[in-house]
Amino acid sequence: VQLQASGGGLVQAGGSLRLSCTAPGSTVASYVMGWFRQAPGRAREFAARVSESIGSTDYADSVKGRFTVSRDNSQNTVYLQMNSLKPEDTAVYYCAAGNFDSRLSGLYTYWGQGTQVTVSS
Repeated sequence: VQLQASGGGLVQAGGSLRLSCTAPGSTVASYVMGWFRQAPGRAREFAARVSESIGSTDYADSVKGRFTVSRDNSQNTVYLQMNSLKPEDTAVYYCAAGNFDSRLSGLYTYWGQGTQVTVSS
């Protein structure tokens, strides 16, 4: 499964972005889909995930209430809607696919290339 993340960019604090993750030639419907992020000089961290069946979601405390993860299996796409963005949200954002409902990056098998999100103050 090859994942492609897109939608990143430069936005002012308080603004919004929507990230998308697709899997051309494959299907994401049977996978737990996670979003992770990595800021310069920091370890990759969990941001959000959505389960494969009933679509339950989970968020890191740092993004809860501002980010919304969703999936459209008919479009083979997973989204991360990011609102009220803060400078500390600046990072490369990665989507990932796995078989476990987890926040642990090591349990995700497939990874996209990442998309840069920069939030200016």
